[in-house]
Amino acid sequence: MKLIILAGGFGSRLGSLTNSIPKPMIPVGGKPIMWHIMKIYAHYGIKDFIICLGYMGDVIKDYFLHYESKNRDFTINLQNNSIVFHNELLDNDWKITLVDTGLNTLKGGRLKRIEKYLTDDINLLTYGDGVANIDIRSLIDFHKKKGKIVTISGVHPPARFGELIADGDIISSFQEKSQTSQGMINGGYMVFNKELLTYLSQDESCDLEAGVLENLAKQEEIAVYKHDGFWACMDHERDLVYLEKLWNNNNAFWKVWK
Repeated sequence: MKLIILAGGFGSRLGSLTNSIPKPMIPVGGKPIMWHIMKIYAHYGIKDFIICLGYMGDVIKDYFLHYESKNRDFTINLQNNSIVFHNELLDNDWKITLVDTGLNTLKGGRLKRIEKYLTDDINLLTYGDGVANIDIRSLIDFHKKKGKIVTISGVHPPARFGELIADGDIISSFQEKSQTSQGMINGGYMVFNKELLTYLSQDESCDLEAGVLENLAKQEEIAVYKHDGFWACMDHERDLVYLEKLWNNNNAFWKVWK
């Protein structure tokens, strides 16, 4: 089972922070927020990642291409260019596929463009900016039990986000970034069957939320995994300040790994 991370957006709401690096690479506690997301999934045994690149994708490629040198101490002998690494690399069992899915491609198009790398019927999908203390194994089991095409994690964020309307465990309305009374939004951390890809195209204009998920909700093919724990995303500079504070005070709720 693989995790697809949508990491191609411009992150324009973060202002100058994304002038030199893409949003998924903005550091929290000295590590890119995308690294934190990957650590959450790896804790539950999901260590095969596909990253959908777009805006400043080369920055993300460079980080993982030089991952060892960026995360370990080493001695380099300039006489013969030999390198000796010292401390252990804890994430040496990760497999990461980096795919350029286009600069302006919307999420549905990005997902469709990595279809050839998917070998399992069930896969995971999330955004490159949200952290949570969601039990990933419980999420996967829930998806299998409900038997729907897609399972979305419903979370309880600030009211400035859109919401999901659920009838029990089944999505009845998908209203992205609008106000309703239930207090749930799509927090990412999704599970989907490969059948979802038949609803998508590689066109740049193929979105995921608008159109595809809206229609699947009308067909009652989306389940909602209600997460009553913590969730946060890096959408504005104030979010970065908040996440940094939690990390520095040893209160990072998403740090499920040791």
